[in-house]
Amino acid sequence: MKQFIHDNFLLENKYAEELYHNYAKNQPIIDYHNHLPPQEILEDKVYNNLTNVWINGDHYKWRAMRTLGINERFITGDASEKEKFMQWAKTVPYTMRNPLYHWTHLELARYFNVQDLLNEKSAERIFESTSEQLSSSDYSCRNLLRKVNAELVCTTEDPIDTLEHHQALAKSDFEIKVSTAFRPDKAILIANDGYNDYMDALGKAADKEISNYQDLKDALRSRIEYFHINGCRLCDHGLNQISFVDYTDNEVETIFKKKRAGDTLTKDEVLKFETAILLYLSETYHEFGWVQQFHLGALRNNNARMHSILGPDTGWDSIGDYPQAEKLSAFLNALDGKDKLTKTIIYNLNPADNEVMATMIGNFNDGSVKGKVQFGSGWWFLDQKDGMTKQMNALSNMGLISCFIGMLTDSRSFLSFPRHEYFRRLLCNLLGDEIQRGELPKEELEWIGKIVSDISYFNAKAYFNFSR
Repeated sequence: MKQFIHDNFLLENKYAEELYHNYAKNQPIIDYHNHLPPQEILEDKVYNNLTNVWINGDHYKWRAMRTLGINERFITGDASEKEKFMQWAKTVPYTMRNPLYHWTHLELARYFNVQDLLNEKSAERIFESTSEQLSSSDYSCRNLLRKVNAELVCTTEDPIDTLEHHQALAKSDFEIKVSTAFRPDKAILIANDGYNDYMDALGKAADKEISNYQDLKDALRSRIEYFHINGCRLCDHGLNQISFVDYTDNEVETIFKKKRAGDTLTKDEVLKFETAILLYLSETYHEFGWVQQFHLGALRNNNARMHSILGPDTGWDSIGDYPQAEKLSAFLNALDGKDKLTKTIIYNLNPADNEVMATMIGNFNDGSVKGKVQFGSGWWFLDQKDGMTKQMNALSNMGLISCFIGMLTDSRSFLSFPRHEYFRRLLCNLLGDEIQRGELPKEELEWIGKIVSDISYFNAKAYFNFSR
């Protein structure tokens, strides 16, 4: 019987096969946004078992297990790691048509050469065989990255981070580049609980007391300079939507002092502050030549009861239906009007915004840089077969997919990198299908192959300006 994960998995004709195997398969991976812990890369951590490296921290899997009715004890609770794995194995057959089913078997095949389907019957055998492999230094954290031909991994850090692990990695002999993305959202979201405590922590990191708005700008600039010196060349923002309202500097100063005094802000005051600080940050990114990323549209922490128990990023988020176009356009236009719009990647979580984002980027691609403003790859709930295909179709229909910088994991797991392979197979099948149907010329297969190589690797390589 043919293996489920075989050489031509997801490739439906000879053209798709040729594009994948000759132009995409062997390209290195540039993973320009993820949430991997740099300390584990520095220490070259060896994991005890699959639960440790594969299930712990993976809220995609946790949501599926909860849906099946599995008790939280076997998800984030005090069950043994083997018991948790057995419950995940029980869940896997029920994930058919969810991307977890493909990812699970692709990851088992690529890292461990496990071709069996994971279920209750195979769980014990797979747990023991993979645990034996993982206990070897051949499966250490760095070697897991080497197995997938990673060239760059870019983690995500708060401005108050010391970057000590990145500094040590930069001095090490590890050949894979490890960089960071600057995520200052806690400094922007002035309405959040704990904002003043965060200002104190940011001031300590910047060696500056933050008592007024200029102090805050100076502190953030100081941290941008620090990140830049340590090799950072991009930021990342995870916001519901871009804020853009009229404000004056005096208004923003008053709003900030009001917050520092512990007073409650109005909604209009919050929006004025968020607009001002995000514009300041974006102008500073332009000055430093960084790439800015905006992940827009998540409705987070919906389950207040479970959020109070487990905290954020534990599987209680969903797609939000925020209006995006008008404010995003005004924000980008304000930067462009000053010639201070840096390279920008925009990701949507609501699939209804695909065409909005695909057309928005064309408003601000000014010919100065290939693909200066990018429609980012399918993100979070959209990084699956249907979501990625729809994103690529929208980009193709309304922009130039040939300028696309491709896939990223946005993951906390060192076993998530086959998502790049998954994306590349979908890309090749999309183009191969159109060649088969005569919608693209088979005589131009070599040229189409170059486009595949560019999207898989070369466009991202040229887009980012990382230095060791």
